Amino acid sequence: MDLFTQAREWAAQDPDQETRTELEQLLARAGNDDDAGQAAALQQLEDAFSGPLVFGTAGLRAALGPGPNRMNRVVVRRAAAGVAAHALDLAKGAYAPRAVVGFDARRNSRVFAEETAAIFTAAGLQTFLMPSELPTPVLAYAVRALECEVGIMVTASHNPPEDNGYKVYLGGRAVEETARGVQIVAPHDADIARHIAAVERIELADEGWSVLPESIETDYVASVVALADAQTFPARDLKIVLTPMHGVGGRTAQNVLASAGFENVFVVPEQAEPDPAFPTVEFPNPEEAGALDLALAAAAEQDADLVLANDPDADRMAAAAKDPATGEWRMLRGDETGALLGLHLAHRLSAARETSGPGSAGNSSAGNPGNPVFANSIVSSRLLSRIAEAAGVEHAQTLTGFKWISRVPNLAYGYEEALGYCVAPELVRDKDGLSAALLLAEFAAACRAEGRTLFDVLDELALVHGLHVSDQLSVRVASLGLLGAMMNRLREAPPSSFAGSDLVVAEDLAEGANLPPTDGLLYVTRDETRVIIRPSGTEPKLKCYLEVIEPVDSAAELTEAKTTSRTRLDAVIRDVEEALGL
Repeated sequence: MDLFTQAREWAAQDPDQETRTELEQLLARAGNDDDAGQAAALQQLEDAFSGPLVFGTAGLRAALGPGPNRMNRVVVRRAAAGVAAHALDLAKGAYAPRAVVGFDARRNSRVFAEETAAIFTAAGLQTFLMPSELPTPVLAYAVRALECEVGIMVTASHNPPEDNGYKVYLGGRAVEETARGVQIVAPHDADIARHIAAVERIELADEGWSVLPESIETDYVASVVALADAQTFPARDLKIVLTPMHGVGGRTAQNVLASAGFENVFVVPEQAEPDPAFPTVEFPNPEEAGALDLALAAAAEQDADLVLANDPDADRMAAAAKDPATGEWRMLRGDETGALLGLHLAHRLSAARETSGPGSAGNSSAGNPGNPVFANSIVSSRLLSRIAEAAGVEHAQTLTGFKWISRVPNLAYGYEEALGYCVAPELVRDKDGLSAALLLAEFAAACRAEGRTLFDVLDELALVHGLHVSDQLSVRVASLGLLGAMMNRLREAPPSSFAGSDLVVAEDLAEGANLPPTDGLLYVTRDETRVIIRPSGTEPKLKCYLEVIEPVDSAAELTEAKTTSRTRLDAVIRDVEEALGL
């Protein structure tokens, strides 16, 4: 079937007037020899029909628009039918699966969610629909709280405005305890994709699903607020600047902080309300340069103590504070925040042991007996493992992504360097930027009451465990196919050292010696410099994660150690670029 015929047939079955009209206009321009934009229209058409959007462990995520390689009602309907068929497959007739569907404020999110609820209901799933646009952590909480087998969150998280996505959780009776309420992993992704490919007829019920009451949000807020330990850490004297970055987390975050006693919160007005256009940021991602500019300006103006920022669906959290060494506001790196939250939770576990008496392990995750475990992804800093060891807490290392971190048995805390933190796995077995914001505020207030800053704590950690400094190098290429060639180059001609220090570990992560196999390379040098190189799972980009550890014997050496570590990192970056042939 030629491209134009495919497009016309797609337009004929598209239930959405907007995407149907867009496709018809694209066809007209692509077929008009007199149109100056013919080549561009033809290229857009070819890309939109280059193949079906691939369903993976991250579900679906792509630009909105017509065609099988875009996010639209046709693609979402097929995805919903495939997920429903998979849920029924897992049930094997032993029970009727339960599902809950949530959505954010992006374009078409509500429509995609409502049609998913209609398809699930028609397929025989007992279905709950969120009452309004709510953060992803509230949906993840509902999966566990309602004991659902399936959770769907319609969101593209921190992607550009033109995107949307379809995130899938499994829970309840469909999976084992440690996977309940967690994002899918293989083989579920392939099984769902197979069901999607087999879809022939899609039915939508006119009624039969339940719209959850607004109390689902207040229940989540109450559960998160209960995490605060006002008895051990009573200080609440903290001025906070908060930004939801045009997303859906603003109201929920304010309710969490206020209910926990943090009443001095200033919300960045330009970014306070949900807006799918994200007008004040180039990318609605706290990691991106410039994304926090308005929040940092407000913090300086308000003479605040802490900046808290969520991405648009509030599953990630960024923090910033004024560095006393420079007097300048700066955002904390994900590894820095991860270490601070780990230390705070270690203190809380210690306090719980003292309260519970000798022999108590403190709180373990999901109600399971056993010692609590801290975990982070392999590309995140090794500092958390040292904090855990000092606190007598077990530590686990996982592959990148919360679909792996969240599955760690007895998880008490997990994080990854990309601003994802899971501080309460018993509530939300995924990253949660709202509960993380609350506990970081609690720790910052406790430090302030003692006359210390978060930067002072980071310096204290360096004195005890060595100065851990991390950085990233991203190499964007023209196509995904070039990534394999670059990885093969490294495998065939591996480096022998980084920054003048010889390698003592050179591990091909594809061989899966200590973790499930994944495409990546791990190097460790004699001076504990670590380099991990892996292709991005979603973009034509090679990602390099770098960390050096600089010993520090006294506070007087800290300034020099920070300079030395930066010099070492710069040398590592140069060596990585040389190894990649850049």
